[in-house]
Amino acid sequence: MTKNVIDIHPHIISTDTKKYPRAPLGGKQSTWSEERPTSTEQLLAAMDEAGVAKAAIVQSSTCYGFDNSYVADAVAQYHDRFTGVFSVDMLAPNAAERIRYWVGRKLTGLRLFTAGSTMEGQGDWLADPRSFAGWDAAGELGIPVCVQMRIAGMPQLQVLLDRYPHVKIIIDHFLATPLDDGPPYKEAGTLLGLAKHPNIYLKYTPVIVKNARKGKATPETFFPIVLKEFGARRIAWGSNFPATAGTLKELLDDSSAAMASASADNHEWIFRKTAESLYPVLK
Repeated sequence: MTKNVIDIHPHIISTDTKKYPRAPLGGKQSTWSEERPTSTEQLLAAMDEAGVAKAAIVQSSTCYGFDNSYVADAVAQYHDRFTGVFSVDMLAPNAAERIRYWVGRKLTGLRLFTAGSTMEGQGDWLADPRSFAGWDAAGELGIPVCVQMRIAGMPQLQVLLDRYPHVKIIIDHFLATPLDDGPPYKEAGTLLGLAKHPNIYLKYTPVIVKNARKGKATPETFFPIVLKEFGARRIAWGSNFPATAGTLKELLDDSSAAMASASADNHEWIFRKTAESLYPVLK
């Protein structure tokens, strides 16, 4: 196992609803954030148990919406262990201003939640021209942008790739690509086609590990293909803890086992070095 593992996709939820009120996107709070709230201190304990040195905490959009206060407070308190990935309303007239505000509070990444557990289908706003001011700000500040989306959003993503070729874009959960068909994984063609864009990175999480065990798919036959196309330097591990059930240690061990075919050097990049390249403050 790689030493000094970095997790670029854990979440935190406070039980203090007065200080950190719920404001989930779409008005519906995610089931996992209700049933498995994990505080900053609980995340630290889980990291220590699992052997995770540092983390880029991702804003829990399905609990707090665009109020990133809890993540920012965690980063301020434990800046030696954490950085934060915030969310803003990209269609708001003050999106660029809000991006600069959260970066001013030492958060170093932006996340756009366009599809997920509490949203039916793919959002249609990803490449809305009203979002370009926010993208311009992200580019000027040099921060990576995580995008949680589905394959249906590819036409929108292409607009952004054409317009912002120098902004690092991290695709959450490998697009949650279905892999049931197995080798040669024709259904993964859209995902693999993104490899031609050097600014695209993939977030390797339990979501895609689970998909790689469905139908005719296996981790042993799928992940070597991804590594060949993208290279380990554009893949970084994220636990999705506690949104994905299980302890952080269990999620890390399972993710490591699913990538057993990768070389030791590739493991080093996937579980640490790529994260450091995306979030240099974690070095």
